[in-house]
Amino acid sequence: MIKEIIVVEGKDDTVAIKRAVDADTIETNGSAIGDEVLRRIALANERRGIIIFTDPDHAGERIRKIVARHAPGCKHAFLPQEKAMYKGDIGIENASPEAIRQALSELRTETADEASGEISWEDLMEAGLIVHPDAANRRLCIGKLLGIGYANGKQFYKRCTSFRISKQEFTAALRQMEEELGA
Repeated sequence: MIKEIIVVEGKDDTVAIKRAVDADTIETNGSAIGDEVLRRIALANERRGIIIFTDPDHAGERIRKIVARHAPGCKHAFLPQEKAMYKGDIGIENASPEAIRQALSELRTETADEASGEISWEDLMEAGLIVHPDAANRRLCIGKLLGIGYANGKQFYKRCTSFRISKQEFTAALRQMEEELGA
């Protein structure tokens, strides 16, 4: 049984989560999250904590940001797009129980103190994660390795700081990424 309540987008996501683990969920019912749902999420975060587990697409990222604003200190689970894909449809509901359990085993806790991050904008530039011809692909790869998902450059930097990615973690993931990409 997972202690925290998992915030998902819809009923199909809840079914997929329950196939993989014993957990309670709150469904946002898409990106038009109502005030009542946000109140339930905030209360759940206070009482048990929450894990935001949204689809690895633009809409899921938008929902993640909205929920995180209302639930400081929440945890995040990220699923790579290729593990959430079925016949061109991207969603948690398409993931295998193993992929869901894997994502839930690599949770990241968000912190409000971004100044405490060890990774600088310059680190991202030197690593070719921004201002590089293959930056998007490199962020996709290292995002999987760090368990923080894919994001554009600015959002990737924010995740590195808010999830307190250490220099050691970052360097190890960078090394592994370069081996995988043959760079």
